[in-house]
Amino acid sequence: MRIPRRRLLRLVAGAAALPAVSRVAWAQSYPTRPVRIVVPYAPGSAADSVARIIAQKLSANIGRQFFIENIGSPSGNVGMGRAAQAVPDGYTVLMVTSAYVVNPTLYDKIPYDPLKSFQPVTLAVASNVTLTVNPSVAAKTVNDLVAVIRATPGKYSYASGGGIGSGGYLVGEQFRVSLGLDLVQVSFSGANLAAGSVVAGHTPIGFVSPSAAVPLVKDGKLRALAVTGNTRLRALPDVPTMAESGYPDIEGESWFGLLVPTGTPGQIIAMLNRETVKIIQAPDMKERLVTLGFEPVASTPDEFAERIKVEIETWRKVIRAAGIKAE
Repeated sequence: MRIPRRRLLRLVAGAAALPAVSRVAWAQSYPTRPVRIVVPYAPGSAADSVARIIAQKLSANIGRQFFIENIGSPSGNVGMGRAAQAVPDGYTVLMVTSAYVVNPTLYDKIPYDPLKSFQPVTLAVASNVTLTVNPSVAAKTVNDLVAVIRATPGKYSYASGGGIGSGGYLVGEQFRVSLGLDLVQVSFSGANLAAGSVVAGHTPIGFVSPSAAVPLVKDGKLRALAVTGNTRLRALPDVPTMAESGYPDIEGESWFGLLVPTGTPGQIIAMLNRETVKIIQAPDMKERLVTLGFEPVASTPDEFAERIKVEIETWRKVIRAAGIKAE
């Protein structure tokens, strides 16, 4: 039997639409099973702590389990590479740090493309880098510190926590290179160890996270000269930003955000963004994050995508100017 052309076209169009309709319905019912959040660092890391707080709240609010899977490596590349290969169905979410935009330049080869492998959900929180000195250093401001370093070339060193490519490391190198300072970099495996070295005077200058710096500053064991970021740290309201100190180009922050593999349905990304933003903006959550040294951000996917693009270029310039290369 011959089917009239008009009816045939309607049948073909209807058949073509079925997968799309099924895909929308499937996305609208999400999630129907536990969702894993890949953290590409070891348990107990800052990224792990933030991810667990968010996962706990998502589980309670949505009614399905969001669980953490740690795929740890010092660079984070292993876990990020595994997540990039996951099925883009919404059941794999990746928690990334600012290393996500640094590693493409820092390493000769990485297992993901920062602009193609993932789609942003939200930049969740940010953390300033705090410029601190041992109280014995004769500097009360950033200008004072620059003058002291220039007056005694080769004498001073700075500590950073988290190893090569960490926020403190890169801000320290940005400071050293952009101002042409004769300053030695010393890496530690964590911010607390770096801050402890500054307290002991082994490395009299430190670029460390607020969570490590704030208690020591309040106890008088360290002096904070400035913080990166657009606003002052709530825990240290009297400490100016680098921009306020006259150094607007020293601007790096550490941050943590959520991504999903490219191809994840837009409805799922929108839902994950909506629920995560709601969690981060809740008053009790804001207070908890600030106490831990983080500033709540809760961006849109587009805002996060733009920040990723900008920071890839920013840190590419810093890394190449400083001659940094990871093995």
